[in-house]
Amino acid sequence: MKILALVAAGVLAVAGPLASQQASVARLVVSPAHPEVVAGDSLRLTAQALDANGTPVPDATITFQKKGLQGASVEADGLFRAGARGTMQVVVSAIVPGSKPVIEEVTVRMLPGPATRIEIGAHPELLVPGQRFQLGAQVLTASGDLRDDAVAWTSSAPAVARVNRDGMLEARAAGKATVTATAGGVRASAPVAVRATGPAALTIEPAAPRVRQGDVVRFAAVARDAGGKTIPGLSPTWSLSPGQGEIDPDGAFVAYEPGTYTVTATLGNRSAVTAVTVGLREVRRPATIVGKAVRKAFPTSEVWVHPNGKVLYLGTHLGGDRFYTMDISDPANPVIVDSVQANTRLVNDIMTDKEGKVLVFTREGAADRKNGLVICTLDDPLHPKVVSEFTDGVTAGVHSAFVFTQPKYGTHVYLTNDGTGALHILDINDPAHPKEVARWKTARADPGRTLHDVDVQDGLLYASYWDDGLVILDIGNGIKGGSPSSPQLVSQFKYDLDKLYREVSETSGPGFIRGTHTAWRHGRYVFVADEVFGLDALVDEHRPARAYGRLHVVDVSNIEHPREVAWYEPEYGGVHNVWVAGDTLYMGAYNAGFRAFDISGELRGDLRAQNREIAHVNPIDQDGFIPNAAMTWGVVVKNGLAYVNDFNNGLFVVRIEPRRGEGQPLVP
Repeated sequence: MKILALVAAGVLAVAGPLASQQASVARLVVSPAHPEVVAGDSLRLTAQALDANGTPVPDATITFQKKGLQGASVEADGLFRAGARGTMQVVVSAIVPGSKPVIEEVTVRMLPGPATRIEIGAHPELLVPGQRFQLGAQVLTASGDLRDDAVAWTSSAPAVARVNRDGMLEARAAGKATVTATAGGVRASAPVAVRATGPAALTIEPAAPRVRQGDVVRFAAVARDAGGKTIPGLSPTWSLSPGQGEIDPDGAFVAYEPGTYTVTATLGNRSAVTAVTVGLREVRRPATIVGKAVRKAFPTSEVWVHPNGKVLYLGTHLGGDRFYTMDISDPANPVIVDSVQANTRLVNDIMTDKEGKVLVFTREGAADRKNGLVICTLDDPLHPKVVSEFTDGVTAGVHSAFVFTQPKYGTHVYLTNDGTGALHILDINDPAHPKEVARWKTARADPGRTLHDVDVQDGLLYASYWDDGLVILDIGNGIKGGSPSSPQLVSQFKYDLDKLYREVSETSGPGFIRGTHTAWRHGRYVFVADEVFGLDALVDEHRPARAYGRLHVVDVSNIEHPREVAWYEPEYGGVHNVWVAGDTLYMGAYNAGFRAFDISGELRGDLRAQNREIAHVNPIDQDGFIPNAAMTWGVVVKNGLAYVNDFNNGLFVVRIEPRRGEGQPLVP
């Protein structure tokens, strides 16, 4: 904190007669003592400085400052503006000339706004007598924040379909009913129907399959009446034994460990059973570090490889005012050839267009507070030439940028705004004269809006919106009539970050760092990574910090209704940037180093438990910025090699080898 830094530097540690003439502050009393505020509203914090006798100290200067990154802003005079649900630590300091500052912290709880709608989860619409199903629902605010309200359930016809207050639905007799979920003043309803009779016979297809760990088997229960005719529209209850795996309500089964599993489908008083034999996945491969460039002057940020595969760009952090250009024509000996300097303390993102003719890099922490984007041409890829800057409206800083070309619209840059959380879209068809063509942002108060990263594929933009989750925009795909100058919302996928990472709050304190950090579209899935750190990460960036986080696998087969189907969390460490090529996902996993995973086939459940990890490398060096401590940022894959950038240690070139006795290395 700034106050602590001044004390450490001796600026405020004044001694002598002045100190003895003035009362010292013994403690601070903050009001309200346990502050709460609804997201979107503001709150005035006040504090009184008291001496050892409990008497107010009139000459004390009191200031307020937020601690952490969650969706809020705090003015020095105590005005707190909440933008999103969560918690925020506020540091309150009292300074009297000649005395040591007194510092207190207060936790502000930011509550979700009022409930505006309820969404009832997937459920069977047609049941048979005796069938049971646990209903579920989410209570949401106008901005899409999840609430924790208890949902009460009722049925319009209990004699047909009875439901208890907790949502257990029981089909009793033929007919139709409407089940209703209520929370506060909002409600939602869904129709259900019950057949007169249950099935006379029930079978499971396929019968007795043999698969590997992680392979998904889609079971179907076939119900027939007394005449042998198939009964359509029924949804059985599925179960499995033992429990080292899972089976979804739609019959999708996945096993985590080898062995024999029993799968059961139940419809009323009928059930059917089949067995599944599960073998090892066996995707593990050795990995070799074929080259490296250890960096010590600054921590290492982003890596990008030029489309020619012979030039690499490597960013710097924590005061870094440059990015390096490196000759990687010999991957075993990457060599720094040049650098591009700028008025910045952090080059967080670097990217070229697909043809390798233009490069952009982001700026944060500029000395003149005029951050933004810098654009270079690449007539010689080893020696980028700065041709323009863009700062209009983004002087607070640009964290990430994505370059994307569409035949109809040309080349645009999609960039984040640290100050407002808005997406800015720039036309760079003339790189020397960039022009903004559009802005877009979520419907949330500015203090709670953070846009962290952008991915663009096939005219669809996948925005990682921190508290607002994954946002998908049409910027030229056509499904919503969008374009670069008129982005249109397609869908949004949100989840409860505080509930998901409760462990971090319990161990490091409330107000920890967490949010939707990055996304990558590949096939039917979007891989979404969360960035999560405890508050200890804010104390000293020159010391190793523990990372947490989950990789969500979001099925966007129905892109207007994304749904999470699988996930990955390292045993120790976090998730940061990813790269997907073929059937392999490559990840910078912070403390967990560099990881590569098999993502072939359909994905369901816990990917780590399924033995899908192909390779792991710990990219550390005794001469690193923080020696022998991995903090792996990300990876770019090119020509069969993984170019891994580690925050603490620099650049590592990794080759994933074939298994013993097999053919070629893993080439994406």
